[in-house]
Amino acid sequence: MLLSLVLLVVGLVVLIVAGDVMVRGAAALARHWGVPALIVGLTIVAFGTSAPELVVGVQAALGGQGDLAAGNVVGSNIANVLLALGIPALILAIPTNMSGVARNSFIALFAAVLFIFLAFLGNPMGTWQGAILFGCIILYLMYMFLLAKTGADDPILEEMTDIEEGEDGLPTNVWLSLVFVLVGIAGLVGGGSLIVNNATVLAAGMGVSETMIGLTIVAIGTSLPEIATVVVASYRGHSEVAIGNVLGSNVFNIFAVMGASAMAGPSPIEKSIYVFDFWVMLAATLALLIYVLTRQPIGRKTGGVFVLAYVLYLLAVAARAM
Repeated sequence: MLLSLVLLVVGLVVLIVAGDVMVRGAAALARHWGVPALIVGLTIVAFGTSAPELVVGVQAALGGQGDLAAGNVVGSNIANVLLALGIPALILAIPTNMSGVARNSFIALFAAVLFIFLAFLGNPMGTWQGAILFGCIILYLMYMFLLAKTGADDPILEEMTDIEEGEDGLPTNVWLSLVFVLVGIAGLVGGGSLIVNNATVLAAGMGVSETMIGLTIVAIGTSLPEIATVVVASYRGHSEVAIGNVLGSNVFNIFAVMGASAMAGPSPIEKSIYVFDFWVMLAATLALLIYVLTRQPIGRKTGGVFVLAYVLYLLAVAARAM
């Protein structure tokens, strides 16, 4: 069981690094071919940043472990709000009054409500539910494209399109870009397989469900890129990027990751998620929305409350697994 845990962690590391390498290579390749930065940001970068969750979800669904996919999405969204905002807020207050944040907060809330609604309409979540969710990510990207064309300020757009060849670690020639893409894809597939296979073994060895592993270990692991990004940004005095990062990730997790997973194969949702985890996810999203609507910064006290809330959430998940 210890070996499975080690291999799962290795899979998470491989997945995160491979996703970053693939995004950089694909973005550079697109730029070499003259694709506008906006299109690159709204396709390659947007989907690439959710690659860890996407690969785990699809591979789990294809392998008959679709409950791992649902647990990963719910757990990642909870971790994104409570940890990826809570930890950096302990370093520097996170402003919530930037242009576009309220709009994206409502979209994140809509995504959470739609996910829960579709889950109650049928379990396991199947192709038609997945198609609705994935259709929403396409509509969302089209909406973001229109916003960008009108010159609207939006923190998610700025994050996705602020990439420069060489300056952001993008390879500077076509062949190297292609190598980045191929290595990244191979790493994503390999890392995803390590996670799904060893999460299953670990769950069996611990006597818990795959959902529990997805809600905790896998969710935290696949959320690490978001957490690391906002912590580093806050340390450097740019805590404002945290909101856009978290909101964008949560929207993509539900629409793209859960949508693709449900279309790839049946994604059963454990009863305990209906009773508890869905509502924690919704409460975290609503708490963030309240701060945004009141334009109150997320300071150290709130950050401490968020982190404590996440610790209590993990204890609750562990308690029900015993």
